Amino acid sequence: MSSQGVSRWGITLPLTGVPLATHRELVRELPDLGYTDVWTAETAGTDAFTPLALVAEWAPTLRLGTAIVPVFTRGPGLLAMSAATIAELAPGRFALGIGTSSPAIVEGWNGGEFTEPFKRTRDTLRFLRAALAGEKVSETYDTFTVSKFRLERPPAAPPEIMLAALRPGMLRLAAREADGAITNWLAAADVPKVRAEIGPDAELVARIFVCPTEDAEAARGLGRLLISSYLTVPVYAAFHDWLGRGDLLRPMHEAWAAGDRRGANAAIPDTVVDDLIVHGSPEACRERIQSYVDAGLTTPAIAVLPTGADPADLVRALAPKR
Repeated sequence: MSSQGVSRWGITLPLTGVPLATHRELVRELPDLGYTDVWTAETAGTDAFTPLALVAEWAPTLRLGTAIVPVFTRGPGLLAMSAATIAELAPGRFALGIGTSSPAIVEGWNGGEFTEPFKRTRDTLRFLRAALAGEKVSETYDTFTVSKFRLERPPAAPPEIMLAALRPGMLRLAAREADGAITNWLAAADVPKVRAEIGPDAELVARIFVCPTEDAEAARGLGRLLISSYLTVPVYAAFHDWLGRGDLLRPMHEAWAAGDRRGANAAIPDTVVDDLIVHGSPEACRERIQSYVDAGLTTPAIAVLPTGADPADLVRALAPKR
């Protein structure tokens, strides 16, 4: 661990395969274990807000965050209401992370239109700033119009608003107008490049995929499945081009485009898997996570991957040493 110790140490909940209601005991342990944050995601499992409402009751000192809520799948007013509800339950301890998500989720799963994602995110951020401050909003933005919206229960402490950001344009928007940036699928060595775009003071959150097992081949096998599923999405492909992995990942992209899913997985080099998936003993995993912090990450949001062991025990094993 670094000589400065741990400042923030977050976990992604709910855990894979664990019923939401049965998280109570673990959540109540998290502060004593050294965890400071609970972050949620929103794809096709739980929504991002409901688990945080439970955590606010079960462990009222933890900071809560969404990483992330898509800006296309809710109307602006509903998004503001959902955020205000969690901010009321956890005053001063909630960070609302918003982002574009992906065409598969927005269009394929939710029947929306994935158009002008940068502008939609910027417009949603500006609307939320006003709405969560209790203002009455009537505004024509580039991507939507709001008429006479005012929250009936504006939070006493408006939440921080953070942007999901992968490349310079969105990272710079986060630095200019948000309270920080949330990123995903990067190695510790990539953190300085991302940090350079947002400056030294903005908060940088990253979801880090952690597979606490010393069976390296099993961890790499799972890692390859995840990498081929995510990094073939255009926005992530462009992100890794920018990070400098374009040549290493080109064989994967070519096999995937040809419909050869098995070949795409096999084409991912071990070095890429080992960079993007933290695996090894719990102690080795903790050291790898800390290396992200040492490189400039403010807040790791650990996502525990299944190993066959009890997921709650893995969370306990990954707690920071104090």
